Formats: sequence, C-alpha cells, structure tokens
Amino acid sequence: MVESRRIRIKTNGNSEITDITGRVAREIDDSSIENGIATVFAVGSTAGIATIEYESGLMADFRSSWDRLVPANMDYQHNRAWGDGNGHSHVRASILGSSLTVPFTEKRMLLGTWQQIVCVDFDNRPRSREIVVQIIGE
Repeated sequence: MVESRRIRIKTNGNSEITDITGRVAREIDDSSIENGIATVFAVGSTAGIATIEYESGLMADFRSSWDRLVPANMDYQHNRAWGDGNGHSHVRASILGSSLTVPFTEKRMLLGTWQQIVCVDFDNRPRSREIVVQIIGE
C-alpha cells in the first residue's frame, strides 16, 4: 500500500534548519500503514532533507560548513542567467539531496536517539515549503 501526505512549513532561507521529525511521525501515525518506509521529499531545488542531531552547536557548525564548502559570494553562472542571487542555494541543495527514506515498525520510525529529520532551506529569501511524505508498506 502507498499513501502520500504533504507537510507545509514557512522558512527564512539562508541555511535555516527546521526539525520536521514530529510532523513526519504524525503523518505515519495517521496513515493506515503499520510497517514500512517513509520517503521524505522536499519539493523545489533550493532545499534539502537530512538527519542531524538537532542541537544548537551542531546546527551552527552545519550552517558554517556550507558557507565554507559552497560560499554565497562566489560568481555563479545561475546568477548571471537569472539574476536572483541564489546559485549557491541550488548547489548546496543538490549536494545535500532532496529526500530521505526512513524505515518504521509499528508506526514508529527507527531513528537513533539523537537523530532528527530536518529540512534545510538554502534559498536567499523566505519561502513556503512543501514536503511530501510518501508512506509505503503494510
């Protein structure tokens, strides 16, 4: 069986990290599926999905790592083509990836103790984000 759900969040961009673990858990709990996998997918090309320990020090480290790996102030061909200044956002999101698959048993995700599911918005402006949770199983 397959069920698709949608989560909507408002973000501020600039590598903002939003914990969506509870929202994903509710979608699984509200589904008719007891055991299976949930794929969490960020719609759009400037946000990504990952797991992280949602702790202030690590989140600051994570954000500053992106500034070192893919600086915002470089010359990007995308910015020349579109003039929106978010070339770095697309590159960052592509590296992180737009989806994550999480197994669950008896409606409980099999995450580690300190492992949360996050949406990272790399865009250079606030956005309304849509996240698809596709639940597959029995």
